[in-house]
Amino acid sequence: MPQQALRAIYRNGSFILQSAFELPEGTEVELLVQSPHVVSPLISGVEVKKQFLKSLVERMQQNPIPLSAPRFTRDMLHERRLYQYFDLR
Repeated sequence: MPQQALRAIYRNGSFILQSAFELPEGTEVELLVQSPHVVSPLISGVEVKKQFLKSLVERMQQNPIPLSAPRFTRDMLHERRLYQYFDLR
């Protein structure tokens, strides 16, 4: 079976899927838990900060947002479930 990313919320000792998905009974799955918080990089000095910002800008320039990317409205940007607007499954 090919890999497929699914979203779930951990509640009362169980993972609750956020979208419908059929699996045969007894299927083993692997979970990757992502931290809900952004972890800041350790920046210990002015030169390290300059280098970090320089590399960040370079990466942003190497990976620009495509002109064909969808334009999000204010409501869409503040809605956590973007799959309501796009087929992100």
